[in-house]
Amino acid sequence: MNDRTLSRGAVARLLRPRSVAVVGASDKPGALGASVLGNLDRNGFGGEVYPINPNRETIGARACLPSVEALPEGVDVAVLAIPQAGVLEAVRGLAARQCGGAIIFSAGFAEGGEEGKVQQAEIARIAAENGMVIEGPNCLGLVNHVDGIPLTFVETATAAPAGSRAVAVVSQSGAMAAVLCTTFQARDLAISYSVSTGNEAASGVEDYVDWLVDDENTHVIAMIVEQFRRPARFLAVARRARDAEKPVVLLHPGKSSAARESAATHTGAMAGDYKLMRRKVERAGVIFAETLEELGDITEILLRGPALAQPELAVLGESGAFKALTLDLAEELGIPLAPLSDGDSPALRAALPPFVPVSNPLDITAQGLSQPEIYTNTLVALLDDDRVGGVVAGIIQTDPVTCGIKVPAILAALDGRTIEKPLIFAGLDEGAPIPEEAIAALRAKGIPCFPSSERAFRAMARLGALAGRDLTTANAAATPIPGLGEHHGVVAEYHAKALLAPLGFAFPTGRFAGSAEAAVAAADAVGYPVAMKAQAAALGHKSDAGGVILNLADADAVEQAWRRIHDNVSSYDASLVLDGVLIEKMGARGVEMIVGGRNDPEWGPVVLAGFGGVTAEILQDVRLFTPDMPVAQIEAELMQLKSAPLLAGYRGSPALDVPALAKLVAQVGTILAAEPALEEIDFNPVILHPVGQGAIALDALMLVRHDSTM
Repeated sequence: MNDRTLSRGAVARLLRPRSVAVVGASDKPGALGASVLGNLDRNGFGGEVYPINPNRETIGARACLPSVEALPEGVDVAVLAIPQAGVLEAVRGLAARQCGGAIIFSAGFAEGGEEGKVQQAEIARIAAENGMVIEGPNCLGLVNHVDGIPLTFVETATAAPAGSRAVAVVSQSGAMAAVLCTTFQARDLAISYSVSTGNEAASGVEDYVDWLVDDENTHVIAMIVEQFRRPARFLAVARRARDAEKPVVLLHPGKSSAARESAATHTGAMAGDYKLMRRKVERAGVIFAETLEELGDITEILLRGPALAQPELAVLGESGAFKALTLDLAEELGIPLAPLSDGDSPALRAALPPFVPVSNPLDITAQGLSQPEIYTNTLVALLDDDRVGGVVAGIIQTDPVTCGIKVPAILAALDGRTIEKPLIFAGLDEGAPIPEEAIAALRAKGIPCFPSSERAFRAMARLGALAGRDLTTANAAATPIPGLGEHHGVVAEYHAKALLAPLGFAFPTGRFAGSAEAAVAAADAVGYPVAMKAQAAALGHKSDAGGVILNLADADAVEQAWRRIHDNVSSYDASLVLDGVLIEKMGARGVEMIVGGRNDPEWGPVVLAGFGGVTAEILQDVRLFTPDMPVAQIEAELMQLKSAPLLAGYRGSPALDVPALAKLVAQVGTILAAEPALEEIDFNPVILHPVGQGAIALDALMLVRHDSTM
């Protein structure tokens, strides 16, 4: 797909057309063209409709045009309900008639082989040259619920949002778009638009999201995307949606795919495509859903009630066992529970019977059945507590009589007030016959209803992650590497350190040596004991080849190590020719970390940091960072590593210099941002010393693209 940016007016002609041509129109039941016409008629489309079929003079009460060439100029959109073989010719004809856009149902283009790719590229070229917006090919079309315009072959009844907060669906998969819309409609949620983008020959998900950010009828955007074809454009659009306070919720299949292989660095192997994409997209403010069900749940919470301003939740329950289960699940999902106790929650204490202690989760026992006002008063106290970002009420429903006691008391908590934080009704006994009017009453008050508490907690965990996410950015200047342009491919360690040391990167004192005599002289100069490391651009992981020997105490040991390293490398790979060795002074021990980064050709720079050493790729206790993150943010996220207790000082060991490690991560980000040709960089291990003693990189490796203009 090309990189052109579609104008708002061009997209509007597709999404809100006043005239529609149906190429391949028919009145045969089941035919795609017949389905499109039927949808338009049933939903009362008031604009011009131009059926096109060379074999028919009329279809119903409409005159039928023989070809695209017979269309009047300037029709807003044409729906191509024809076989793949006729699509390209039809697009050419539509461009000649200055048609605003086209929807292509048929498959067999880029997904179907080389010939299909060529045809799809030609469609993109025609669209770009003629200012057309083309949806598809291989798509299900679109549905405009706002104006009642279903341009799809799926039988559709539109329903205008009519003042309700509405969700727009943007999905590459047409089938999943239809499934998601069915889910929303079953929950009585308003939909503004649904667009399936298919192969995205000449328009993509980012174009539609960009338009929807400014659409007054759309309040939340739900997406299903398998591949972002223009990552930089989507990130810009996502940030615009974030700034407009219009949440974007994304389901992105593919996290189980293998990471992109890298011959050069540990970082390249660990910062896989999905992880990198997710880090960048979350940084732009997008909320990730893990399942289709979660996508619906998160969207419902966002539509029905206010935003979750802070991640701390309060949970109202009626069972001690539920309280224990909630504590387990909150820990698993990383949900922070607001700290509530008898001593610091006077309003909540006053709302409860004397024998019920204040806690979070709160167990009010079965007392609410005889004193329904307990539900009302405890919810009022929780909703008024500034420490609470949102409330989940885990309710045992049992039967209509029980619901008749509990639901009115819950609703009464909102009487005379505007709900300012999310309140979720979560049934514990899924399948209990809760009356439909009770669900409707809760929803009317802005209270989402879930058939299980676990679903509510998982959705709130995703929203809480966004509420607790610091999206402020740093203004650190990009730092170019003088002399980098003279290198291509893998840059050996001794060259990499020579390039980076002047920029403030900390390495052990060392010298390069091209002979045994030079190695001894270097060791004498830096001071014993020393380490000797084999040096060659083709030797990416030296320890695998026996190319590292430590703690050499004198000149004799250095001479013997010189011979042993050359023998080891020769046995590992006889074709490898060493440039020489790097002699470095041994330093104090510390905790081994890894810091590295890559410039992804699609997503741009990302930095990886975590626990390193030879087991880095096995354990993968790492996190990803973007170059715009302030050092304080980096430091806070490093303390979220699984082995972070080692950084804080474990069992009497000293706390480590995490600020120095965070500064190194930020440094790597600045050079990646300045050097697009720097494909990968890897410091492994980085020895992290106690607070105030810094972090020192023992190894350094860089991979520079041969095409430095990339």
